[in-house]
Amino acid sequence: MIKIKDMKCGNDNVEFTAMISHVTTGKTNGANKSNYLSIVFQDETGTIDAKLWNASDEQIKTLTTGAVVRGKGDIIKYSDDRQMKVIGIDNVSYQENQQVQFLSKAPLDADVMIKEMMEYVKRISNMKLYTLTKYLLEQNIEKLKIYPAASKNHHEFVSGLAYHTLSMLKLADAMIGNYPQLNADLIYAGILLHDLGKTVELSGPVVPTYTLEGKLLGHISISQAMIHEAAKELNIEGEEVILLQHMVLSHHGKNEFGSPVLPQIREAEIVYLIDNIDARMHMFDKALEQVEPGEYSKRVFALENRMIYKPKMYD
Repeated sequence: MIKIKDMKCGNDNVEFTAMISHVTTGKTNGANKSNYLSIVFQDETGTIDAKLWNASDEQIKTLTTGAVVRGKGDIIKYSDDRQMKVIGIDNVSYQENQQVQFLSKAPLDADVMIKEMMEYVKRISNMKLYTLTKYLLEQNIEKLKIYPAASKNHHEFVSGLAYHTLSMLKLADAMIGNYPQLNADLIYAGILLHDLGKTVELSGPVVPTYTLEGKLLGHISISQAMIHEAAKELNIEGEEVILLQHMVLSHHGKNEFGSPVLPQIREAEIVYLIDNIDARMHMFDKALEQVEPGEYSKRVFALENRMIYKPKMYD
């Protein structure tokens, strides 16, 4: 068996085991129309687009999102990227314990990340912000250990939400050290809670999809509502609660990016910028995973449809 990251154009009769993270059915043109499947296979090392031509009715029925399959394929070059031409599939399973084996995971242990995040909570000296943040994290700690930060684009892997949050906290340390006028309590609390609504917005780590709440409300408004409800439960009032909600509502920075309000305090601006930096650096890394030094990636829609260059000096 070969892992997806090791599949190279020109490899024939590659034996693989992977999970289907996305699949759509199509029909060929011409007089002899036939069904085909456009599939995205994934394992713990990455993903690859694939085509299964002349798909049978049984294959269309059984090869669904979340299916773990074993098969063979040829790796070809298509539109400046790898693509698998599926030769055959001889085993299909839907067991969750098998699905988990093919999920990408954060490079750090989940328990270690949660412990580090809670250390940042202890740094919050404002008692209202400390109490709110600690309460909400403890209420959602099991989901925080496993949830991705997105369904695609950035930190879309097991424990991705915790990894993204911890990375932002570490970036915040540098910002706070360089700009002493910033309120560290607001920044730490804002970062720790800014994406908490994703534990409601997304279905979970196995082939994450958007829940009804995710589609109709979005994680920004969900996170803000979680803070509002927690403050009522804990009888916490005052400007701190409003500012923390503002940090969450403005963390995408612009209305067109989903924030209902723009950052109106320094700390909100910093959290927006840190969030953007961490997400975009991950997208750059992801785009370059299968790119050889001296070559370009395919176009990345989330990065303004740019092709990303991998300098030879990276080698």
